[in-house]
Amino acid sequence: MIKVESISKSYQATKALNRISFEVTQGELFGLIGPDGAGKTSLMRILMTLLVPDEGKASMSGLDVVRDYKQIRQLVGYMPGRFSLYQDLSVEENLEFFATVFGITIAENYELIKDIYVQIEPFKKRLAGKLSGGMKQKLALSCALIHKPEILVLDEPTTGVDAVSRKEFWEMLKKLQQQGITILVSTPYMDEASLCDRVALMQKGEVMEIDSPARIVENYTRTLLAARSDNMNRLIQDVRNWDEVESAYAFGQFIHVTPKRNEMEAVELEKFLMTQKHEKLQVNEISPGIEDVFMALMKEKE
Repeated sequence: MIKVESISKSYQATKALNRISFEVTQGELFGLIGPDGAGKTSLMRILMTLLVPDEGKASMSGLDVVRDYKQIRQLVGYMPGRFSLYQDLSVEENLEFFATVFGITIAENYELIKDIYVQIEPFKKRLAGKLSGGMKQKLALSCALIHKPEILVLDEPTTGVDAVSRKEFWEMLKKLQQQGITILVSTPYMDEASLCDRVALMQKGEVMEIDSPARIVENYTRTLLAARSDNMNRLIQDVRNWDEVESAYAFGQFIHVTPKRNEMEAVELEKFLMTQKHEKLQVNEISPGIEDVFMALMKEKE
């Protein structure tokens, strides 16, 4: 359905994408996971025929993104990272405009967007620029779907919206997937990775790993410890300065610590921290999450 082969893209001296390759199958919900600057938006713009790659090739439903750009724009729905609808038009007028662009009426594909649109229909006369972040998100998704696309491409759709709206949005994506739509979504939020069928973990224009979130975590075999004390700032510095530790980073109210020796137990770290006069210590061995794996892969790339 989506095929990317050795795509590279540079902006002057900056390498935004470095020989990216992956495939997305029919009906799959595939995630591009990574921080700002990972190359996610550049890749999506290439797939949406808005940028031309420096090398490599990509296709959507068997259509080349450079040669067949007109056909691709008819079969793909796109929701860019920034709200790009007409803010001086009402909710209803925006939806009517996008339907007209594709030569259809809202009624033709209303069943596809009904579950989404009914949530904003009470505000259909309100200007798009006056909507809340969550409502803008739902309107943008409705407009991206109005022509009943085969593939839905979403660039960081939940950035800047509240937790409830994020949860609702992913529930909507799951329902759309059940209708056979292939979905490619990018996000900087590691917790959203677990909601995808498969993910590509990206950093600095490269794919570090591709697999299902569960298998990515299962393949992480390093010991991982969590620690906290009464002085978290000094704690992380002391841990990082200990030559038995490979890496340590803040994670909520704890720091996550990867020791150099995989057989190290929590009690060893606790004893070391006691020698550094830390109080109210709590040290435990924990199971890794997708963010822990991401941080480990980043360190390997350094």
